[in-house]
Amino acid sequence: MTPLFRNPAFYQLLADSHARLLGRPLVPATIPENDATEWLYESAPFAVLAHNTDPDPLFIYANKAAQRRFGYGWDEITRVPSRLSAEAPNREERQQFLARVQRLGYETGYKGVRITKSGQRFMIEEATLWQLLDTDGRLHGQAVVIPRTRDI
Repeated sequence: MTPLFRNPAFYQLLADSHARLLGRPLVPATIPENDATEWLYESAPFAVLAHNTDPDPLFIYANKAAQRRFGYGWDEITRVPSRLSAEAPNREERQQFLARVQRLGYETGYKGVRITKSGQRFMIEEATLWQLLDTDGRLHGQAVVIPRTRDI
């Protein structure tokens, strides 16, 4: 089975739902379309993560920038419940954020404290979270772009 980071259909779901909801592309227009899946995973200068719709959602996608920041490899991060990206005291705030996105379709400008695999805390800034909706309106999860982080 092809991992999602190499799956053009999953990339299209990410990119198309982002463009539909936010009115702007996920990947710069300067990146050729046939290179976009690989560029987003390997070279994007921002973190991208996605989780599924399970009752306790699991990460299903994390590009290399996200893996470096959170301290997990692909095989590890895709087994982690997304709630564990925030410390217990910050999970309620994170859950409220996710609920707003579920109601509105997306939210931009989010910041919050997150935690790495090793327990290091860091702040995500100017994050954009959106619903992963296919063209039929079926929900596949949520995704986030994190353009900036800083240690705290």
